[in-house]
Amino acid sequence: MANIKPAGVFDTTYEDDMAIDRTRRDKFWKNLAFCALLLVPLLSASGPLGLGLLGDQYIGLIARIAIYVIAVQGLNLLVGYTGQISLGHAAFMGVGAYGSAILARELGFSFWLALPTSALLTGMLGLLFGLPSLRVKGFYLAMATLAAQFIIPWALEYPLAGWTGGTRPLSLPAPMIGPFTPYARDSVSPETPLDFTAGAAFIVDVIAVELTAGAVDSARIDILQPGGAPLPYGDVNMTVTRDAAGNVIALRYIASKAGAYRVQLAGAAEARAEVRRGKALSFATDTAMYYLIVPLAVLLMFLARNLIRTRTGRAFISVRDNDLAAELLGVNVFATKLRAFFLSAVYAGIAGCLLAFERNSISLQMFQLDLSIEMLAMLIIGGAGYPLGALFGVTFIRLLQEAAIPALRPWLSDWLPQLFPFIDAVNITSAINPILFGGALIVFLILEPRGIAHRWELLKAAWKLRPYAY
Repeated sequence: MANIKPAGVFDTTYEDDMAIDRTRRDKFWKNLAFCALLLVPLLSASGPLGLGLLGDQYIGLIARIAIYVIAVQGLNLLVGYTGQISLGHAAFMGVGAYGSAILARELGFSFWLALPTSALLTGMLGLLFGLPSLRVKGFYLAMATLAAQFIIPWALEYPLAGWTGGTRPLSLPAPMIGPFTPYARDSVSPETPLDFTAGAAFIVDVIAVELTAGAVDSARIDILQPGGAPLPYGDVNMTVTRDAAGNVIALRYIASKAGAYRVQLAGAAEARAEVRRGKALSFATDTAMYYLIVPLAVLLMFLARNLIRTRTGRAFISVRDNDLAAELLGVNVFATKLRAFFLSAVYAGIAGCLLAFERNSISLQMFQLDLSIEMLAMLIIGGAGYPLGALFGVTFIRLLQEAAIPALRPWLSDWLPQLFPFIDAVNITSAINPILFGGALIVFLILEPRGIAHRWELLKAAWKLRPYAY
């Protein structure tokens, strides 16, 4: 249905027949929508122009929608196109989030290397939990994937607590590019500390301090942040290098907070250190992360759309429609299911990594079973098996949760206790959110069981075939 062309327009080349955008008008509107998304931060107060025409909270809302679109699109590849039910998608997001956090904090990986590494790690774990699809399907496969939702958070909380922090929140450094300027070199000693002022919101100073002389075991390097307090060695923006005896011999710090800093040495009088400072592009602000998350979400949506047009994508659909017939036609059903689990987990890992760096902090409570069910509901409402199903579903649920429900909550809090006087008003108020969420899901299952994307395709087809839409 998506490939229907307007009445009187015909394909004349193979390129026209294979194109996703069937007409120049389709391509124009898609490019215009993408450009409009890129211009949204310019209207906010925190944007480069500081116009203040749009609240800063909307920048974060769109970024979070884009992150969950990536995750739900991965679920769409598994559930919508391959027909394999999964109730552990939130756990795979947790693997991507904690995997990238450990790589960045403990191993010193940059965001640009932690993102693909954690995504591949999540994909390999998805292969492991996809193995039961060889023997079971339907309800039994849902139970197998539900096991992942309990096993993975348990592993992150207990066996890996030394790296993940267990139930405690885990902070992450902001992504950055650089340093892109030559290092300014200075020397410091116990008598001559170095004072400097760090940069602005988007341009930060990267400070590298290395001991060059003196007794290492008696010298201590300190970086004083704005306000005068020394930065702890465990700060999320600091990387510490120690020798074999455990003595600190070098520091690397990202001064993401604007203000006056001081680098000083304490201890041995003969100690000397070299300080190098360079400028780097930081993604610590919501606006900067927006320009990282939204284009990546658009790219991954485009890749998923094109994947369905390939041999692998057609194999996904054949397994979903009739796995026995697909096997008789030469499709390796088990390998196809594993590919779907792998790709679905990779998308979840990317979304988890982006969510972790966007919030600069993660906890296990963010990746519980209710999130897996919520993402499945997003896919059902948006339209499973449609390229835009994830976008429509996530946008609808997020706007419902962050805009519609807060607007309706005061009115419902006054009206519902009068309608149900035999129920405690406190219990009614706490139940408003799940009631509205469940009610929206029921309405869509009854009135639009194939999702918003299906209705959108019908409307597009009717428009293109006018005046012959009958």
